[in-house]
Amino acid sequence: MKENFKSGFTAIIGRPNVGKSTLMNHLIGQKIAITSKKPQTTRNRIQTVYTCKDGQIVFLDTPGIHKAKNKLGEYMVQVAERTLKDVDVILWLVEPTTFIGAGERHIAEQLKGLHLPVILVINKVDTVDKDEILKAIDTYRKLYDFDEIIPCSALRNQNTEDIIPCILKYLPYGPMFYDEDTVTDQPQRQIAAEIIREKALHALDAEIPHGIAVAIDTMKERPGKRQLVDIEATIICERDSHKGIIIGKQGAMLKKIGSNARYELEQMLDAKVNLKLWVKVRKDWRDSDFMIKNFGYDKKEI
Repeated sequence: MKENFKSGFTAIIGRPNVGKSTLMNHLIGQKIAITSKKPQTTRNRIQTVYTCKDGQIVFLDTPGIHKAKNKLGEYMVQVAERTLKDVDVILWLVEPTTFIGAGERHIAEQLKGLHLPVILVINKVDTVDKDEILKAIDTYRKLYDFDEIIPCSALRNQNTEDIIPCILKYLPYGPMFYDEDTVTDQPQRQIAAEIIREKALHALDAEIPHGIAVAIDTMKERPGKRQLVDIEATIICERDSHKGIIIGKQGAMLKKIGSNARYELEQMLDAKVNLKLWVKVRKDWRDSDFMIKNFGYDKKEI
């Protein structure tokens, strides 16, 4: 290891649906966090690791900071806000707009008491013209005294190459926290559940996805020469009417979710996957501490 090697923790924060998971997946070079156009996709704090010759960055991708409407929402906001106290650098993602909402002002207030380097990443610059980007930069400069401001498009890979060197500049010198081939601390079962949830988010109507969770019931490698993994999972929803929509006419929707998830699971596991999905109704599970914990959301982090 080089004497001037740097290492530390970087939180990726922002309002829901600004592209936090897309950016993290891009920087890491592979998919760890699920992405969707629907807000509040990330529910847990996801830890990923980027290692290069100059240093190691441990990224903490947080749920979006938003006004909570139930216990799951409260949990998500608490995870995001607590993460800010555990890091060396903060990467704050926003969209290229001159409108500063209550959510952004709340985040700015949180940051003022932390005395940490804050890098503002104005994402989705491919959706507006250059004048709008300059106006957005000027607007955010007045909101907070940022150490750096980087306009980029995580989706289109525009100007993202400046982000890693910029983070390393503010990290302390120190040893690696993880082996250089480590990319995440997420267990495979959790990633598998999130992949299935992502495919459901993509396929289902707008009003359903907030109320779904995925539980992996079994995940076993079948003995034999050919690599085959049997996965049984349950999609949890809040209403009987939602169950019917998730299953679809003659099971068509569930089949579509399963087929899309199977393809990505096979890429992740580098093996054939036999995936079986069920759908169960658990009314108001998002307001139940027991069920939130049961579906993989770690209350110990709060």
